[in-house]
Amino acid sequence: MRGLLLLLGAAVSLSACGLQPMYAGGGSGAVAQGLSQISVPAIPGRQGWLVRNALQDRLGMVDAGAATYRLDVRLDDDLEALGVLNDDTISRERRILRARYQLVDIASGDILLDATAGYDAGIDVVSSEYATIAAEQTALENLSNEIADRIVTELSLALRSGQQ
Repeated sequence: MRGLLLLLGAAVSLSACGLQPMYAGGGSGAVAQGLSQISVPAIPGRQGWLVRNALQDRLGMVDAGAATYRLDVRLDDDLEALGVLNDDTISRERRILRARYQLVDIASGDILLDATAGYDAGIDVVSSEYATIAAEQTALENLSNEIADRIVTELSLALRSGQQ
């Protein structure tokens, strides 16, 4: 009986803390509707293509002509040597992908959100050149998805808080 009362007390206190689900209402909720009103113009480069596709998948944009907001994204992709052996060969690389993004109100031209996101990944350089290139490309794909996830999370928080 005591355990049941403790559980009931915890449930009551949790509901009073003010936490609310981000995507309340599912696809018809305010955040989901706001995200579907964001268009993403083309981003240069292979990394731009990957990030844009990931963003479009997550935002659920239906019609670019009906967009209320535009998400401008600029990427910086860098591959640097991290581990160098005695014979001057590289044994490890680090791929760094950074994004600066701005949410722009299309009607007024106002910048509603200006932020950055960035991630990096370590890559082992092996004797097979093919394997190293494949690892670099896989790292870029994974980093693109991480960047897109971060951007959508920040956009969701901004839309939920009513800044837009």
